[in-house]
Amino acid sequence: MFNWASLDYIYYPVSAIMWLWYKLFAFLLGPSNFFAWALSVMFLVFTLRAILYKPFVRQIETTRQMQELQPQIKALQKKYGKDRQRMALEMQKLQKDHGFNPILGCLPMLAQVPVFLGLYHVLMSFNRTQTGFGRLGLSVEENRSLGNYLFSATDVGHFLDANLFGAPLGASMVQTVGLGAFTEFDRMAVIFTGIPLIIIAGIATHFNSRASVARQSPEAAANPQTAMMNKLALYVFPIGVVVGGPFLPIAVILYWVSNNIWTYGQQHYVFGKIEKREEAEKLAIKERQASNAPAPGVRPKKGAKPAPGAKPVAGGKPVKATEATEATAEDVESTAIVEDGETPVDTAPPTKKPAAKNAAAKKAPAKGSTNGAAKNAPRRNTTNRPRKRRT
Repeated sequence: MFNWASLDYIYYPVSAIMWLWYKLFAFLLGPSNFFAWALSVMFLVFTLRAILYKPFVRQIETTRQMQELQPQIKALQKKYGKDRQRMALEMQKLQKDHGFNPILGCLPMLAQVPVFLGLYHVLMSFNRTQTGFGRLGLSVEENRSLGNYLFSATDVGHFLDANLFGAPLGASMVQTVGLGAFTEFDRMAVIFTGIPLIIIAGIATHFNSRASVARQSPEAAANPQTAMMNKLALYVFPIGVVVGGPFLPIAVILYWVSNNIWTYGQQHYVFGKIEKREEAEKLAIKERQASNAPAPGVRPKKGAKPAPGAKPVAGGKPVKATEATEATAEDVESTAIVEDGETPVDTAPPTKKPAAKNAAAKKAPAKGSTNGAAKNAPRRNTTNRPRKRRT
């Protein structure tokens, strides 16, 4: 029966997804088959991670945006390091201007915590003969006669019967109580089944963290807090998975392995997609710049008259109509003389330009003008008096 005061709003959805996959694989492999239950756990993980795909992409984009804002954040820390209130206001303003929300970066990770707790509780509820904190301590008969959320009592019996060479899916390596609920239990089989899964889970955790750290910017990696978190993710978390694995049921270890396999593939897919999009944007910017720039090696012709309807060439000087008319007349005259077979002779004497007059006009300042040359020129001695020599 649904209890709103508990975490049934987590347990029921988790058990429902697992129940759907179990019914599919039980139809194909059998209701008491070990791999039918194992695949139902794995596809429970895949389903939940597919639902969280968009938040995961948003997390990656938020992380990359955070790395891009590191120089501005450092500048704010340097400027308002002593004024924490002003620092917080400026950080909020910076995040608002860039559309940055740090909570979205933690959403996928936070969403997986209740899923893990829900799966652990549902798996442990298949065997309620154990005693201790939060355990019901039912007898074997009572346990098999009660359902487990959406799983019926028959499904509970099939789960307890499923094993791989004597290793039940709901048993752990160090378990000592509640072993009578399983149809078959062999501790060595549990150890030989669980140890490879634990090692795979630890290695997968390390490589997932390594892939994330490798994509960090140099500015973000140089941050002391980020460097400490990187060391935790690279070494402490994988070691924690290996150390804590013997205390967890095989199904929970299988959940961790499946989650890391999905994360590794999804991470590379999403990062590759984002990098392709950024490369396409950079290429589009380069193409726009290349289309606006002149062709390499081509210099605009100065004085060239543009074609009708064409835009004038940048840097070109317009040709006067009189000059163009004179040049055309001279070309036609010279062409006509050559065609008659005569040597072109200049009959008209060259007109001399009044160069001296023009030069004098250029040198002579305008009346009333006060230029620098006139001011600095020495005055002429208009009188016949001799100049006094300075002693």
